[in-house]
Amino acid sequence: MIEKSNIDYEKAVLIGIITQKQNADKSTEYLDELEFLTYTAGGEVLTRFVQKMESPNPRTFLGTGKIEEVREYVEKHEVGLVVFDDELTPAQQKNIEKILECKIIDRTNLILDIFAQRAQTSYARTQVELAQYQYLLPRLTGMWTHLERQRGGIGMRGPGETEIETDRRIVRDRIALLKKKLAKVDRQMAVQRGNRGALIRVALVGYTNVGKSTLMNVISKSNVFAENKLFATLDTTVRKVVIKNLPFLVSDTVGFIRKLPTQLVESFKSTLDEVREADLLLHVVDISHPSFEDHIASVEKILGEINASDKPCVMVFNKIDAYQYEVIEEDDLITERSKAHYTLEDWKQTWMNTENHLMEGQNNEAIFISALTKENLEDFKKTVYNKVKELHITRFPYNQFLYEDYTEEFLEEE
Repeated sequence: MIEKSNIDYEKAVLIGIITQKQNADKSTEYLDELEFLTYTAGGEVLTRFVQKMESPNPRTFLGTGKIEEVREYVEKHEVGLVVFDDELTPAQQKNIEKILECKIIDRTNLILDIFAQRAQTSYARTQVELAQYQYLLPRLTGMWTHLERQRGGIGMRGPGETEIETDRRIVRDRIALLKKKLAKVDRQMAVQRGNRGALIRVALVGYTNVGKSTLMNVISKSNVFAENKLFATLDTTVRKVVIKNLPFLVSDTVGFIRKLPTQLVESFKSTLDEVREADLLLHVVDISHPSFEDHIASVEKILGEINASDKPCVMVFNKIDAYQYEVIEEDDLITERSKAHYTLEDWKQTWMNTENHLMEGQNNEAIFISALTKENLEDFKKTVYNKVKELHITRFPYNQFLYEDYTEEFLEEE
């Protein structure tokens, strides 16, 4: 259950579908995530509408009867925002707006809006602005008249507020200008990465809200912003960490998510370069989440898309303090044992076992920790130390005198 603060939340309704490729359980799971996204953006979900269909209606996404049902609810409860879990075509969005007469956004637009809120640095804001313009370009006809009618709130941050009268030519010019600006900064950041010296680079990767920033704070004794909301971190943070006399760099990167907008993957290219150029990946997983295996698959898919799936990797199963499982009573002869009944020890004997090789063709390791309560952190530190030491010896074979047995905790070097 999502806890609400005293903030004025925007009333919202969620829309999802059940298809042959997306059953009822999967649809519920996606809508749960969409609700968390909506909450993160500043919305309060009043209800959900789900329709079972072979494929979305090309005109209104939902069927005629269901869209009318949504319209009646929106009108009765004065709902100002309807969020669709799947990306809408420009035509669908325009048609739905005419019927519901309220603000219509899809999952992609919602994620872009959260990024617009979270971007702190000029570089991150430029990346988000570029992604927003690329998303808005094919939607100009319907969006501008809609923005004139109602401004502000979720999905309305960024270029839409100041570019109401902009035509496609000017938007394309703006996109070209932003790309040039990012390319210049990308070159500068590439030089910065090259100037970091002969240090092994470790990157924290994983699904959004799995505890990467919390883990970063623990191992580097730094103060990276961490919050129980999606996409708390957008800007890559790099810290120098030393184990005894072996220094290396640790970077905290933006979290991944299912159906990550292609516009964001493209505009955050330089941020993802930290992952591409890393020597070792620490794939952080929230094992307390019921769908953590799907999260792993989503992250590995994106790693493959950015050509980073062949790197050495340590699977870090975080939040073991929050892990829960269903207990089967000894006299229960009916309930069939499933993954919902697995203890942590049961999971360790499955594909998570190191000997089973987590990713085909690689000798990866797995470790179970809690960054919040610092449980098993010593084992985590030893594992990372050994992996970094192995990579360092391979790259700098003449510096083996540096390496000694692990005896000290992580230290942050100013």
